[in-house]
Amino acid sequence: MAWDNEIEELRRRHEWAEAQGGEYNVGRQHNAGRLTVRERIDKLVDTGTFQEIGKTTGAGEYSKDGKLKNVTPAPYVAGLAKIDGRPVAVGGEDFTIRGGTTARLDRRKGGQGGFSEDLAHEYRIPLVNLIDGAGGSVTSAKNRGHAVFPGVDNFDRSVDLMGKVPVVGAVLGSAAGGPAGRAILSHFSVMVRDTSQIFAAGPAVVKRSLGQDVTKEELGGPKVAVDMGGTIDNIAADEDECLELVKRYLSYMPQNVWEMPSRSETGDPIQRFENELKDIVPEERRRPYDMRRLMELIFDKGSLFEIQPRFGKGLITTFARLDGYVVGIVANNPMVYGGAMNVGEAHKQCRFVELCDTFHIPLIFLVDVPGFMVGLEAEAHGVLRAGMRAVFVASQATVPVITLVVRKCYGMAGMAACPQRGANLKLAWPSAEWGSLPVEGGVAVAYRREIEAADDPKAKEAELEEELRFYSSPFRTAEAFGVEDIIDPRETRLYLARHVEAMQAKLQTMVGLKQKLGVRP
Repeated sequence: MAWDNEIEELRRRHEWAEAQGGEYNVGRQHNAGRLTVRERIDKLVDTGTFQEIGKTTGAGEYSKDGKLKNVTPAPYVAGLAKIDGRPVAVGGEDFTIRGGTTARLDRRKGGQGGFSEDLAHEYRIPLVNLIDGAGGSVTSAKNRGHAVFPGVDNFDRSVDLMGKVPVVGAVLGSAAGGPAGRAILSHFSVMVRDTSQIFAAGPAVVKRSLGQDVTKEELGGPKVAVDMGGTIDNIAADEDECLELVKRYLSYMPQNVWEMPSRSETGDPIQRFENELKDIVPEERRRPYDMRRLMELIFDKGSLFEIQPRFGKGLITTFARLDGYVVGIVANNPMVYGGAMNVGEAHKQCRFVELCDTFHIPLIFLVDVPGFMVGLEAEAHGVLRAGMRAVFVASQATVPVITLVVRKCYGMAGMAACPQRGANLKLAWPSAEWGSLPVEGGVAVAYRREIEAADDPKAKEAELEEELRFYSSPFRTAEAFGVEDIIDPRETRLYLARHVEAMQAKLQTMVGLKQKLGVRP
């Protein structure tokens, strides 16, 4: 039959590709507690939907008479697939082949500027990067005969995608160089405990440059990358959980900025009133409470999806659904320094607000913030610049914003939750209080001489605080329509749901690319 030999050769080439780095290298991958890239793709995408592109790419080995003996596949697997029925572009390094280092090809399959990014860009579909490699190698200069100037394989396409389609980076091994950069250039990133690390350069380079002996885990494991640096958003216990987090994240996202996130029927009635909300904020103003529990009582059951739960712990950023609509929530956490905004919290808020604004997700601020973090350490780390950046980013957000003051809303940190755009809807619970700064500290400063001159300075200070607290009642502000409504905490879910439903008409008119103005402070 015609072309039988060629079709047989194609079959053999596909078999070599599926064999990846061979039985020994695949075994090493499994022994290290990691799946192969093909196994990862199979677990991530809907069954039978992966259409690989570039399966025949690799380095062929030929006999003296020109007959094909073997093909070493390119160390990258990529193609189209579906996740929950929605098309995505997906790709990842094959660590079983040269540790996933970049292959010399006419056109890159993956990585920055690679074909998988082009697919996501052209088809306007989400991109999932399954990262397990260190990118380039010093041996590439020897192979080429010259060193490549930085920027030849640049991040222009990666950056462009950040404003157009959802990009997810799953770090599933050790990532450095270009792969590490792509993990950062994503809207959501996740790594695996014990088997994943990310760093600018590995232990050998650190040893040579700084004389420091560190392990990969010490240098770029979750303790550093997730908890301390906020380099990666979330952590998973294993690869299965990691891939499930990727799928769940995408469920809150539209396909691209020209579409809206989908509404889901959750079966949770908006008329659900939770009596627990009435008592969740303690009457003792300095006592903390569980903000996460508060959110569970308000939003659709089981719909919370928190981003960066281990970084900037004084602030909670999470997606949720309200009457099935996707919303973004920024909530202060009174369990950590009373909810004060420090540098990490400010960075976290900026990134989340921009994410929601890019993909037309309305924002709900649940406010209990006494102000910026104070003290020498906070000032030395630039809390004022970071905090004002949060104010700047919030003021540029174009999506509808609802601000609900649960308890404290003071100073410039309070401003970061109250952007003066659109309807500027400000709500409050009866437990709310606000001002330029808390009464306690403000009285000590404003009335210092009067307090010092009193026979009983502590009693005088308490007297002045009580007097000023009378004027700071939220009901007095409401009388002047300085806050739009004070609501019964038990009615919060219904009240917010009505507004989220009403704002959908505006959100539909906002689809498309966003234009950012000015330079962040």
